[in-house]
Amino acid sequence: MHKKLKFPSVNPVWLRVMAITIGLFFVFFSDAILSYWVPGFIQDTLGNAFFMGLVLSFSSIIGLLADLLFPQLLKGTSVKKLMFYAILSSAVFGGLLLLSIWYPWILIMLLAMAAWGIYYEFLGFANQQFVAETVPLQQRSGAWAIIELFQSLAYFLGPLIAVMLLEFTNWIVILTAMIMTIIAYVIFITLKLKDSNVTTKIEDINLITEFKHWIVLVKHVWPIVLISLIHGFIDATFWTTGAVLSEKLAEQNPLGGFFLPAFTLPTLFLGFILVKVKIYTNKKKISELFLIIAGVFLILLGLNSNVEWQLITALVIGIMQALSGPLSDAVYSDIIARMGRERKHLIGLSSSTSSISYIFAPVIMGLIASFVGESFTFTYLGIGVLVLSIVLLIFTPRKLKLPQKEIKTWS
Repeated sequence: MHKKLKFPSVNPVWLRVMAITIGLFFVFFSDAILSYWVPGFIQDTLGNAFFMGLVLSFSSIIGLLADLLFPQLLKGTSVKKLMFYAILSSAVFGGLLLLSIWYPWILIMLLAMAAWGIYYEFLGFANQQFVAETVPLQQRSGAWAIIELFQSLAYFLGPLIAVMLLEFTNWIVILTAMIMTIIAYVIFITLKLKDSNVTTKIEDINLITEFKHWIVLVKHVWPIVLISLIHGFIDATFWTTGAVLSEKLAEQNPLGGFFLPAFTLPTLFLGFILVKVKIYTNKKKISELFLIIAGVFLILLGLNSNVEWQLITALVIGIMQALSGPLSDAVYSDIIARMGRERKHLIGLSSSTSSISYIFAPVIMGLIASFVGESFTFTYLGIGVLVLSIVLLIFTPRKLKLPQKEIKTWS
């Protein structure tokens, strides 16, 4: 008599997380290719780095407006529909970029940036809602770590692929990115994501009302909002001022070109640690401790011009970001899960922190860099990060309480 083979069971939650993350990888991969190509293309077309920055910042301005609109416009919208809207926005973005190659008009570029900003917001709303609906409380840090792991892999590989594609022609770059988007769409339609027929009337949309909701929420969840802004400023500074610094370091030493990869690399392997550790208590405090360490090394980064030293400090800062980020995302997911139908308001608020960071950080850090140089700009940033993180560690309450009675009146 033969014994029936028994295979170890796999947690269905992680199966769903992995399935949707594979789809997200191709979305991120498409975006990474275009993120590398777009700034250079716009600057070459307009002939001015300042105008290029203004055009790029338009996507974040539109994203911020979307953060105000979407919580009311998308109330009751399912993860499946949100993912579809994100992919559709990405496809529109790619199509407008393709059009701008033959018709390099500023209006087409601005429309492309608008689609790009909207794409980010749809994707952010979809990811937050998916984690809040699907993943149990104690596993949310791990879920965000996996999502950010695949995102980092995509943004690590995307520029490398873009460089090779540029050996051919611009439209090949865009076409490849759009193919990645199509692959993502095919993956998402095969997943059994929850759908919904809930709709919201256009006349219900009120920007002032949404802003008032945000003020109410900020009063109760201000620590996690401030943590997100700190993350956003660090990230935006590395991808703007840091990109310029990387080019200058590369002129001194071939290793200097690895400045940005050193910052992004940790997320590729540290995500697995958070999955194994399963942190589900004191997430806010632990995230703040990591930010304090990041602040210290940001200060140290600008105090020594040695290339090897700056690579090491960038790596440590990247490690702190990779550990702190998923924890703060998990806190958002915890609170979002408690908000029920009104969760879109907090998702909009959390998404706005990234838009705000990418609107203001490049301007502020660029102004500082014009006086003290790119390297020492990180020291100024580090001082701000260190002070704010210490304040957060001291004053962040153990539990962030929501005004549930008031929230119920928002429907």
